Amino acid sequence: MTDEIRVLYNDTCPLCSAEVGAYRRQAAACGAAVAFDPLDQAAAWGLTPDAAAQRFRVRAGGEVAEGLEAFRILWAALPGWRWLARLTGLPLVRPVAGLLYDRIAAPLLYRAHRRRQARAR
Repeated sequence: MTDEIRVLYNDTCPLCSAEVGAYRRQAAACGAAVAFDPLDQAAAWGLTPDAAAQRFRVRAGGEVAEGLEAFRILWAALPGWRWLARLTGLPLVRPVAGLLYDRIAAPLLYRAHRRRQARAR
């Protein structure tokens, strides 16, 4: 892959940071052109940190993808994760996986983010 992939992720989320750490290690091991931007770089994406914390985003080929599609782009770029990109692209799996992320995972992670912010105040 010649184009760099940029990942915007919630570095204040322990689960997100652990997951992105695995992606970062895989990208480094295989020489994939993937860069990782924490929430404090949200403005460069045209977002506030709060908006950025609501969904996982990837920029590839000049386009920004979010949610499941963002994960699929990242997974497809990493040898250890390509199987998951293929699996979540299957006709019956894709809408279910997208729905699970949009309706369950993303809202739960964002609520946890808001709770962490409230405790930090």
